[in-house]
Amino acid sequence: MEENKIAVGLDIGTTKIVAMIGRKNEYDKLEIIGTGNAKSIGVKRGVVTNITQTIQSIQQAIEEAEAASGYKIAEVSVGIAGQHIRSLHHRDYITREDSESVIDEDDIEKLNSQVHKLGMLPGEEIIHVIPQDYKVDAEPNIKEPVGMYGGRLEAHFHVVVGQIASIRNIVRCITSADLGLSNITLEPLASADAVLSDEEKEAGVALIDIGGGTTDLAIFKDGIIRHTAVIPFGGNVITDDVKEGCSIIEKQAELLKIKFGSAWPAENKDNEVVSIPGLRGRDPKEITLKNLSKIIHARITEIIEQVFQEIKKYSHDTKHDKLIAGIVLTGGGAQIKHLKQLVEYITGMDTRIGYPNEHLAGDSDEQLSSPIYATSVGLLMSGIEQKEKESKEVEAIEVPTEIDEKGEEKEVEKPERRKKVFERWADKLKNFLEDAE
Repeated sequence: MEENKIAVGLDIGTTKIVAMIGRKNEYDKLEIIGTGNAKSIGVKRGVVTNITQTIQSIQQAIEEAEAASGYKIAEVSVGIAGQHIRSLHHRDYITREDSESVIDEDDIEKLNSQVHKLGMLPGEEIIHVIPQDYKVDAEPNIKEPVGMYGGRLEAHFHVVVGQIASIRNIVRCITSADLGLSNITLEPLASADAVLSDEEKEAGVALIDIGGGTTDLAIFKDGIIRHTAVIPFGGNVITDDVKEGCSIIEKQAELLKIKFGSAWPAENKDNEVVSIPGLRGRDPKEITLKNLSKIIHARITEIIEQVFQEIKKYSHDTKHDKLIAGIVLTGGGAQIKHLKQLVEYITGMDTRIGYPNEHLAGDSDEQLSSPIYATSVGLLMSGIEQKEKESKEVEAIEVPTEIDEKGEEKEVEKPERRKKVFERWADKLKNFLEDAE
């Protein structure tokens, strides 16, 4: 029974692939029992571009996590991101047969399923359908319609859409690595679960997750996800700029960015210099930290300004009040020095760095509190939540009994009654694989 509570989050990023095994302890905190890291070679801007290399990286991360934890991994909760992700808003409704009965979860599920059948552009697939608010008959702005009377149930939805080919490639990598798929979660939503508080989501907050290949935005207001966007630039573009601007190799540029880089050039003095070893006996190259920071500042400013355009677009389209909780930065790119100050300067909004440590048990490895692991922790939380949900649904199924020849009551095994719990993801996975043939 204890093993059933263990879940695995698999973050397939542009620069790294992380497998994280964990469970909840008695204090409802995450106990991480194993992690595995592998360099991501076959992924570009969040999209799988080389199936074979990605499978190898996944297997490497999984094997490392298994060795650290002592558990065999059977299924994973995986994140999806990339420049192919887009979102839209949609209104839909159902007319209930019996308006004299109260609205229940089946009605909500029926309405959600109806939205899942929406016609998309060729090659697109709906990933998430997120209700914004409901309307029961003539009563608008209802957060929770279950238990109310009404003949017409209407809702406003935030729909997240992705390319079928990109989703299918991720599923193919998972299955080819001999793993089952627990669920698929949009990565900025996973990161949000890991680093945002309920109070921030209620007040209004913009989460900016700066990854290696993309920068993801998720806006929350009144406790609900309101807007998502993907900017096709991330930390790797900054590294490329440093490489070109300083005429050094990529490995040196990445180390230079992490160790000495700053988003605020004024913080560096003109005489601060770092020496980079030369190639094959060549003389060392001297680089001023102010010049380094100017390169980083230019690209970071471009990324943040694009994200800020999305935030302003959301505010204009929805006519919502301002986001009281401001901005939360997370992801590997959030570690760049003085980034918080630059974002506050560009946007005029309060900003903080988001760490996933709030959900981790007190004795967790300090490294796991880094913004780099925000998505992995969020995916692990999503996996545990999925297992708890499935467990409750299985327990809620009435188990039929019969009297045996000894006159004792025994359970009658009816596997088909349990199918409903898993059929949605199983059918979705089956469809992906059939389409791939």
